[in-house]
Amino acid sequence: MDATAGRADWQHTTVLLVEAVDALLTDADGIYVDGTFGRGGHSRRLLGALSPAGRVIALDRDPQAVAAAAAITDRRFTIRHARFAALASELAALGVTELHGVLLDLGVSSPQIDDPARGFSFRFDGPLDMRMDTTRGESAAQFLARADERQIAEVIRDYGEERFAVQIAKALVARREGGQAVRTTAELSEIVARAVKTREPGQDPATRTFQALRIFVNAELEELEQGLNAALEVLRPGGRLVVISFHSLEDRIVKTFIARHAKAAFDRRAPFAQPAPMRLRALARVKPGETELRANPRARSAIMRVAERTEVAWAAAT
Repeated sequence: MDATAGRADWQHTTVLLVEAVDALLTDADGIYVDGTFGRGGHSRRLLGALSPAGRVIALDRDPQAVAAAAAITDRRFTIRHARFAALASELAALGVTELHGVLLDLGVSSPQIDDPARGFSFRFDGPLDMRMDTTRGESAAQFLARADERQIAEVIRDYGEERFAVQIAKALVARREGGQAVRTTAELSEIVARAVKTREPGQDPATRTFQALRIFVNAELEELEQGLNAALEVLRPGGRLVVISFHSLEDRIVKTFIARHAKAAFDRRAPFAQPAPMRLRALARVKPGETELRANPRARSAIMRVAERTEVAWAAAT
């Protein structure tokens, strides 16, 4: 995700900053959505590239990110406290009917990771929260306090691709039944470390479990599916969809979505009917270069995919 800071020591260097904005921008007078504002790296660069007639609408479900956006006083900029899956309703509230581009920079920002109070990282001890929107929903600790062993194992296996998911779930439930439910990141990390027997060199045993719980608590994969569909419906002809993902589950969804809409769809029930036209054209797959990786090691897993809304699909839909 993005940009500068929530506190002086909670910095975040925006990943693929130049590449993302260059891929997104097709019209300096256009309207663009930054669906994951973070700390505003992409939004600020985009504002710098737009004409006085251009506009940036940013969304973020993290109240701290929304508060940080108050530092941008540009009249062309609007911030909304919302999930990007709610794109359609947020645009309707602003009277916007079509966009020149949508940018989604997935995952968590460094201010979120580096703040112990948010509970995203096993590197710091803090409450086991993990919610991106701290004003609503169930925290990771609350989920682990009520879920059964099967549910916990499924979450850790499906969202973390953790082969020791069953062992971890058993250990968590055993601790809870002993009267000491997990409440902090250090407690969770310790339990996982004992349950995970082997791990790839250089990877902390808790990495996959923390990833899984974060994705589950924030419904990140469901959010991504909904957000991609919402973006497709509001992009104008030639409008761009730019998505930066940081792990294989996200990238697989983005890749499949673009591929599905980048070909004509045939209805097998009506073999002689005209196929539904393609709605997207895949343009690029971009990874950070060596220079960026040296400056920002957190960018190493980033993949950016770019697609363009096709003219024929828009004409057929209107």
